[in-house]
Amino acid sequence: MSVNQQAHTGPPYGQPQPGYQGYQQPAYGGQPLPGVPQSQYGAYNGPMPGYQQPVPPQGSLRAPPTSGAPPPASGASLPSSHLAYSQFGHGDVQNGIPASAAPMQRPPASQPFLPGSAPTPVSQTSTFHQYGPPPASVQQLSNHMAGMTIGSTTASALPPAGLGYGPPTSIPPVSGSFSATGSGLYTPYTASQGPPPTSVSQGLPVALPPFPGQPISTQRLPTQVPGFAPPPSSTGIGPSSYPPTTGAPRPPTMPGPPLPGQTVAGPPTSQPNHVSSPPPPSAMSGPHPGPPMSGLHGPPPPTHPPQPGYQMQQNGSFGQVRGPQPNYGGAYPGTPNYGSQPGQPPPPKRLDPDSIPSPIQVIEDDRSNRGSEPFVTGVRGQVPPLVTTNFLVKDQGNASPRYIRCTSYNIPCTSDMAKQSQVPLAAVIKPLATLPPEETIPYLVDHGESGPVRCNRCKAYMCPFMQFIEGGRRFQCCFCSCVTEVPPHYFQHLDHTGKRVDFYDRPELSLGSYEFLATVDYCKNNKFPSPPAFIFMIDVSYNAVKSGLVRLICEELKSLLDYLPREGNMEESAIRVGFVTYNKVLHFYNVKSSLAQPQMMVVSDVADMFVPLLDGFLVNVNESRTVIASLLDQIPEMFADTRETETVFAPVIQAGLEALKAAECAGKLFIFHTSLPIAEAPGKLKNRDDKKLINTDKEKTLFQPQTNFYNNLAKDCVAQGCCVDLFLFPNQYLDVATLGVVTYQTGGSIYKYAYFQLEIDQDRFLNDLRRDVQKEVGFDAVMRVRTSTGIRATDFFGAFYMSNTTDVEMAGLDCDKTITVEFKHDDKLSEDSGALLQCALLYTSCAGQRRLRIHNLSLNCCTQLADLYRNCETDTLINYLAKYAYRGVLGSPVKTVRDALINQCAQILACYRKNCASPSSAGQLILPECMKLLPVYLNCVLKSDVLQPGLEVTTDDRAYIRQLVTSMDVAETNVFFYPRLLPLTKADVDSDSLPAAIRNSEERLSKGDMYLLENGLNIFVWVGVNVQQGLIQNLFGVSSFSQISNASSTLPVLENPFSKKVRSIVDMLQVQRSRYMKLIIVKQEDKLEMLFKHFLVEDKSLSGGASYVDFLCHMHKEIRQLLS
Repeated sequence: MSVNQQAHTGPPYGQPQPGYQGYQQPAYGGQPLPGVPQSQYGAYNGPMPGYQQPVPPQGSLRAPPTSGAPPPASGASLPSSHLAYSQFGHGDVQNGIPASAAPMQRPPASQPFLPGSAPTPVSQTSTFHQYGPPPASVQQLSNHMAGMTIGSTTASALPPAGLGYGPPTSIPPVSGSFSATGSGLYTPYTASQGPPPTSVSQGLPVALPPFPGQPISTQRLPTQVPGFAPPPSSTGIGPSSYPPTTGAPRPPTMPGPPLPGQTVAGPPTSQPNHVSSPPPPSAMSGPHPGPPMSGLHGPPPPTHPPQPGYQMQQNGSFGQVRGPQPNYGGAYPGTPNYGSQPGQPPPPKRLDPDSIPSPIQVIEDDRSNRGSEPFVTGVRGQVPPLVTTNFLVKDQGNASPRYIRCTSYNIPCTSDMAKQSQVPLAAVIKPLATLPPEETIPYLVDHGESGPVRCNRCKAYMCPFMQFIEGGRRFQCCFCSCVTEVPPHYFQHLDHTGKRVDFYDRPELSLGSYEFLATVDYCKNNKFPSPPAFIFMIDVSYNAVKSGLVRLICEELKSLLDYLPREGNMEESAIRVGFVTYNKVLHFYNVKSSLAQPQMMVVSDVADMFVPLLDGFLVNVNESRTVIASLLDQIPEMFADTRETETVFAPVIQAGLEALKAAECAGKLFIFHTSLPIAEAPGKLKNRDDKKLINTDKEKTLFQPQTNFYNNLAKDCVAQGCCVDLFLFPNQYLDVATLGVVTYQTGGSIYKYAYFQLEIDQDRFLNDLRRDVQKEVGFDAVMRVRTSTGIRATDFFGAFYMSNTTDVEMAGLDCDKTITVEFKHDDKLSEDSGALLQCALLYTSCAGQRRLRIHNLSLNCCTQLADLYRNCETDTLINYLAKYAYRGVLGSPVKTVRDALINQCAQILACYRKNCASPSSAGQLILPECMKLLPVYLNCVLKSDVLQPGLEVTTDDRAYIRQLVTSMDVAETNVFFYPRLLPLTKADVDSDSLPAAIRNSEERLSKGDMYLLENGLNIFVWVGVNVQQGLIQNLFGVSSFSQISNASSTLPVLENPFSKKVRSIVDMLQVQRSRYMKLIIVKQEDKLEMLFKHFLVEDKSLSGGASYVDFLCHMHKEIRQLLS
C-alpha cells in the first residue's frame, strides 16, 4: 500500500457522496448555474473558491440549459453583443490546448550532446519507495510516521562532471524523520541506483529527469533483483555512465510538500522538469500551507488501508505564500481525515503545480537543445525536434517532419507488443506543406513519356530505399521485395558500395521528398486536364446586404483577383473566374471580355439546377478586367433594397458543380453564406438545435448531418474535382454539421464569423479570404500510402472522401490540410530492415499540370517496449487522439468517448510502468520522459468544447471545431489545446524575440502585468487591474484602466517602443497561423474574463473539467487500478 497516495477531496471519481450530492458549481455571481455539469471526476468537483455554495438541487446532475446565451456575469444581464466575442469569431471562445507544448525529443544516442549538458546514460533505473527500514546500503531519506515510511522524492539529474556534491551537512543520511530543507537536500546514492524517470509521487513532487540536453532518459528495463537492482549490463541499451563507486554523488532531490508537522525552510525550485546542477532558487519564499479543511463526508478512496495521520490533498490550494489564489478560493469546508483518529485534523497535503511536468519547460529545453543544429534526415527512425522549436531541415533521404510526423519513430515488431502498449501507430501527413524560404521545395522530375519508374507488383515509386542488383539492371522493391527490370533509359552502373553512380543527381534516389511529372495515363479519361477555375458565389439576402458584407466582398475581389495562385515563373495565373449571386434564386453573370456591360441571367427553378450560359461565365481575369470591375460595382447597388431574407444552399453548390462539368475542369467554389437554408429547394434544412440533448445518448445527432442529401452531393463534387470553401456569417443557428459536409468531404475549408460586424470582423475576414484565395492548392487529388511488409494503413482522418479502402480522394488539397493515417500490423517486422512508408499524392497544379508528389519515411522497429517509449512524439500522439475522439462523437455518447480516451492513455502509461520502469512504490507516478506531458495535454483535449462544452458554447461552434481539428497539423493542435501565454510587460522592446511563455493557469498571472494568449483562432490581451498607467497609455492611448475599450479588435498604432513591440508580437503570431486570429481585449474582472479563463487550461473549468493537478491524480489512480 502506498503511504504516498493521498486521499482525494470528495469521493472516488464520480461517485455520489453523502451530504454532497449533485454538488452544483455556483455561477459567476453566486447564483446557481442550472446547466453546469458536475465535473467528470466527482472527487475533484470542489467548490469554485470565492463563491458561496448554493444548496444543490436534488435530481439530475445537469439541468438542460435554457438557451445558448452565456450565463450572466455577476448578476448583470449581458447584451447580445457580448456574443460577438465568441469563439471562432463567436461569443463562446473555444478552449484549446495549443499544440505547442510538446515533450522533449531526444537526439539519437549517437549525436554529440550540446556543451554544458551532462552525458547521461541511455538507461536508468528508478529509485523506489521503501516500506520498513531502508537497506543499509542505500541511504534513503525516509519519514517514519506511525512506523511507516513515506517514500522519498526521487532524484534529479546527475551533476555535470566536475561538480561533486558530498552528503549534505544539514541532514544526516539516516532513516529517521527529517525536516525538508528546500532545495538543499542531497542524498548520496550507491552505484546501484541511477537517476529515475520522471516520477510524481502522489502529493510529492516529480522525480526529475536527467539533464535538459540529455538524449534518452527512459529507464533501463530492470533485472529481477530484490531491493535496488543495479542496471543490468545485458539489456543492450548502452553502458551505464555512472561511476561504479559506492560513493557516487547523488544529485539534489526536489523537496516534497511539507509532511505533517514538518516545516519547509528553503525555496522549492521553480521548475522541476529539468533541474540543472544546483537547482535555481525560485522567487517565492516557500510553500504556502493550504487553507484548513473540516467536515465534508464521503467514502474513503477504495483500496487504501488506513493511513495514520495522513491528510487528503486540498483541491488546488497551491501557490507559494501568495494568499488564497483567485481560482481556488479561501478556506474550504474540509474533509474527513481518512483512517486517522477522529478529532485530529492534520495539516493538508498538496501537490505543488511547480513539481509536475511543465509544457513550457519541455518546449524551452527542446528549443535550447535542438534549435541551433539543422535536422538532417539521413538516419532511419530519428525523432525530430518539437513543432514548437524553430529548426532547419536538410533532406537526405527521409521526408521532412514538416510533411510527415509520426506518433512513434520506433515501432513494435509484433502486433502483440503494439496491443500491449496501446500506443497508436499513426502518421500525420501534410503533403503540400509550405516550407520556410531557407529550405528547398521538392524537385520536379520529368521522365518523359515513360513516366516514373515503379515496382511491378505493389506499384511503389522509385525511392532512396530501393535496392539495385545485378550491376544495376534490376531493382528489388523495399516495400514488397519484388524484383523489377530497370527500363533501358533509366539504367546506370553501380559503384563499389552498390549505389548507382548518378545517386546524387537524381532526387528520387537521394531525397525523401520530390515530385514526378505525371503522364497522360495518370489523367482522367486519359487526357491532360484544363487549368482549374474559381467561382465566387455571394449570398445577397437581406442580412448579407444590411451588414455591409456584400459591398465588402465586392470591393475586395476587385484587387484580390490579381493575386490568384500561379506556377513559379508564370506571368499571370491560368485560373479562370466566374460569379454567382443568390438568395432564393440564383443569378449568373456573363462577363465575356467583348461585352460593354455584364449580363445577368436568373435561374429560379432551383429544384432542377442548370447553368444558363457556357461562353462568358468562366473568364480570364486580365481579358475581362473592365467587365468584372463593372459587375463588382453593380452588385451591391442591385441588391441594396432587397427584402428577401430566405436563402437556398444546395442548389448553389450544384450550380458551381455544373459549371465546372460544362467547362471540363476542376476548381473551387468560394461560397459566402449567412443563414439556415429554409427556402423551398433541394437540401432545405430545419432548425434542430437542441441543448437538451447534451450529455444524453442523442447528443451525437448534433454532430451528424440532418440529411444524406449533402453526402451524395459531396460525392459528385469529388468526382468532378469541385472543392468547396465556405465562409459563414451566422446570426443564429445555421447547422454547420450539415452545411459543412460538402466542404469537409471535398477537402475544402470552413471559416465562421458569428454576429459579423463590419468594424470588428472586417480585418479578420479579409485576411482569411486573401490567404484562402492565394494559397497553394492541388485539385482532383488522390493520395495512397504504401508500407513495407508487416504493417498497413488501416484508418484515415481528415477532410476527404474515400470510395475504397486505400485511396484518399480530395477535390482540393491545400498547403494547410493534413491527412492522419493509422497503421496496424499484418505480419511481424524485423529490427534489421525497419519499416517504410511512402505517401504518393497525384494532383493537378494550379496551372493545370498533373503531378505526383512523393514522401518517403523510414522507421526503426523494436522488440523491447522501452525502445518504443523512448521514441514517441507526444504532440503527434495528441493530434491523433483528438481526431480519433472527434470522429468518435459521431457515433457514441460523448461520455463514452471521453472514458475511452482516459482508459487508453492510462493503459499506455501503465504498460510503461509495468514493463519499463524499475520497481518502485505504487504511490509514485512514473511517466516516460518523452510522454510526461501526455496527462496535461490529454486533459486539455477532454476539456475542449467538443467533448465538454461550457454553457455558452453553441452547437454550431462544436461542429465547427470538430471539423477544424480533424485536418489540423501537429503545430496547430499543439497551440489549440494548450494555448501560448506570453507576459507582454516582460517583453524586451529592443529585441526581436518573444518574451518567455508561462504556464496556462490563473495563479501565474499578476494584477500588475499584461498578458497575451493565443490558440490559433483567437488572441487575447489580458490587462491586470494594477497595470502601470504609463503602460496603458503606451499601448491603448488612454490614460486609465477604466477607459480601455474592449470593443476594439485592433491595437491602436502609437509611436512608442512598447506599442511597436506588442504589435510586432501580434503580427508575428498572425503570420505563423493558417487563420487570422481574432484579437480580444480583456480587462481583469470584466465580463469577458470568463471567456479568457476558459483557455487557462491547467485550471479547473466552469464546465466541469478537472485541473491539471487533479487530472494527474486521477490518471495515477487509473494506472494503479490497471496495475493491480
